[in-house]
Parts: sequence; structure tokens; C-alpha cells
Amino acid sequence: MINDIQGNPLAGATSAAADLFDTALENFSLYYGDPVGALNGAIAAAPSFGMAHLAKGWLYALSTEPAATAAAGGFLRTGVACGGGDRESAHATALGHVLAGNWHAGGVVLERWQAQAPRDLMAMLAGHMIDFMSADARSLRDRVARVLPLWDGVPGQPWVMGMGAFGLEEAGDYVRAEAMGRAALAADPRDSWAHHAVAHVLEMTGRPEDGLGWMAAREAHWAGADNFLKIHNWWHRALCHLELDDIPGALALYDGPVRSGRVPVAMALLDASALLWRIDLAGADVGTRWDELSVAWEAHEAPGLYAFNDLHAAMAHLGAGRFDRSERLISVAAGQGEAAEWMRRFGLPLIEGFSAFRRGDHAVAVDRLMSARHIAGAFGGSHAQRDVIDWTLTEAAVRGGMSGMGQALARERLALRPHSPVNLGFLQRAAG
Repeated sequence: MINDIQGNPLAGATSAAADLFDTALENFSLYYGDPVGALNGAIAAAPSFGMAHLAKGWLYALSTEPAATAAAGGFLRTGVACGGGDRESAHATALGHVLAGNWHAGGVVLERWQAQAPRDLMAMLAGHMIDFMSADARSLRDRVARVLPLWDGVPGQPWVMGMGAFGLEEAGDYVRAEAMGRAALAADPRDSWAHHAVAHVLEMTGRPEDGLGWMAAREAHWAGADNFLKIHNWWHRALCHLELDDIPGALALYDGPVRSGRVPVAMALLDASALLWRIDLAGADVGTRWDELSVAWEAHEAPGLYAFNDLHAAMAHLGAGRFDRSERLISVAAGQGEAAEWMRRFGLPLIEGFSAFRRGDHAVAVDRLMSARHIAGAFGGSHAQRDVIDWTLTEAAVRGGMSGMGQALARERLALRPHSPVNLGFLQRAAG
């Protein structure tokens, strides 16, 4: 049987199709190029190549795009029809769970499979993204820890190290995370995910000057036109400006690469909402930017599919004053599966809290956001991304004249970033 470059079996593949499969996984690992195009080429060369169909299903499902998620079901069915062995069976079962909205269940299937096949890069990539989307810091760290010692000298080792760096960062092990991220980049400077892991460390440890230097020095590696992570990395750079109280600098990045370079996918729109909301909170005049972003979100909404997307779509609609559009998102509370439960338990009160904030009802905003802000371990990306919830909560307490609560929340933030102008400003305004 033909194997991939890490030595895993590829039932139904030809040598040419296997090479294209390896290229697709390299593109996926580094967040550049055209992994879907490479998989399409592999399928054209070997139509019964099950892992190529399943890998394409993973790429579509993990995008959290409504149309792509629907298409992923077809790729899953085709992959299953191709047959294969234990590898194809494990991936098909895990992908089926994710498409049913049961993210953790899919992740556990891949954990069990990786115990048998620790050098399955597709399982590593899909599992890592499941852990990220479900905000499971322990799994982000431990999924890599279980297999990394067995990747020594294996093609793709630096990419797994980059995933490991991000997992360590989300688990709060910032020293080891930064060291592993830098080591991964020394081995392969193209790795945008490892670069972004170090950017997260610099954000979480309150080093915005270092963050700006890091982003600028490595811009050639992460800002290319074919880099899928470029908007997210520009978002990280803008966070450094915000942390330094440089609001014009952050707004310039929004108007530049974040806004004009935005690709029409939910991930890029999420970054745009997250950045513009923070800029708005900081007191900048954002003009009609919310109107444009609200309209852009309409084609990417699927209420209940992934609640973190719903929250950021709601932020854009609320910024534009389109409360009716935001209420459409929170009207979805039915449905089965884990993703539906995320929406009921966290998505609804979060969107209600953000809506109350925009209406000026700060007491309700504090009540809703306090009840739902601890979403780590449930869903919602990274600590840095989820900080928009606590930022909004603290701003609501300050604007609502809740001096004790505002000061308490400011001290909480200052414990992590004691020199932050944003956090010092919260404390001064709450006390005043």
C-alpha cells in the first residue's frame, strides 16, 4: 500500500495522488497555498482515494462556514463509500461527530486513533482545531504532548511543534510556549501557526512593544497574499496598538489589511468584528464601518452552527444598530448536540449582554456577561479572542456607575497586565 510522507497508509491512492495529499497537508499546516486544490488534484488522480475525500471534508467542516459545512457531509459520504481501513474509519467517525455539532466527541475519537497512529498529521491537524474551536486548553496542550516525542526527524515535526506551542500558551505555560514556538520557526520560518502562537504569548504576558517588533520582523512570512492566517495575524498586530493606547494605529490596520484584504470567510469577519468592537469601546469614531461589516456577515450566518461566530456577527449588527438582525441570531435555542448546547448556555446570554450594552442598559449587560463569560473549556477560540467579553463587561460596569464592580474587574485585568494603559484606565475611571 502507498503511504503518506509520515508513513501512514493511503488506501486507494496512487503515487501522484499521495504526493498531492502531502502537499495539501503541508499547506494546511502552514496556512498558505491551496490545500483544497491539492486535494482536488489527488481525487482526480485517484477517485477512490478515501483519505483525500475525508481530508477535504475536514477542511470544509472546520471552516464553520454554513455552505462549506453542508458540503462536508457529501465529502464524508464519498470517503466512507471508498472504503479503506482503520484510519479512514476513525476519521469518518470523528468527522461525523463534528458535523453533528458534537465537537468534543469528534476530538475524543481522534485521541484514541492517535494512540495507534501518532504520526497521522491529518488527525493532528483536525484534533488541534477541534480543541481550539471548543476552547479546550488541556487537550490543546496534551494532544500534542502525547505524540511529539515520536515525531523526531519525521517530516512535519516543526508544524507539530507549532501546534504544541499554541497548546502550551492556552494552558498558561508561557515560557515553554514561547521557546517551542521560536524553535518551530527556526526549523521552518513559514509556519504561520507557530508565529501566531508566539504572538499570543506576547499578548497574554503584556508585552505589546515586543509584539509589534515580532510582527514587523516576520511580516514577510505571514502576510503573503496566499496566507490564510494573515488577517488574524494583522488582528494580533492591532491588539498591540490597542494595548499601547494607540487607537489611530489600530484603526489604520482595520482600514488597511483587515478591511481591504479581508477574504469572504467567517474567520476573517470574526477578526474584523473583534477588532472594530474594541476600537469602538476605546472611544474612536468608527463612522459607517459597522454598516459595511454587518452586511458582509449576512452571507455567513447559520445560527447555532458555531456560537462564537454568532456572537461576532451579532457584534457587527449591534454596532450598525440592527438590533432586529442580532435578535434573529439569538432566536435559535433549539436543536440537539453540543453546538446547540453552547448556543443555549453561553451564546444566548452573551449576545443578550452585548445587545444590552449597545442599548445603554449596563446593569443587564453586566448581569448577562457575568453569567456567561467563563466559556473557556466550552467553546470560543483563544483566551485573547475571548477577552472581548471581559473588556465589554468591565466597560459596562464603568459606564453604568458600578464603582465597586468596575474596580474589581479592573484589578482582575491588572493582575495579568499590570502596566496596561487600557486596564489602568478602567481602574481610574471606575474609582473616579
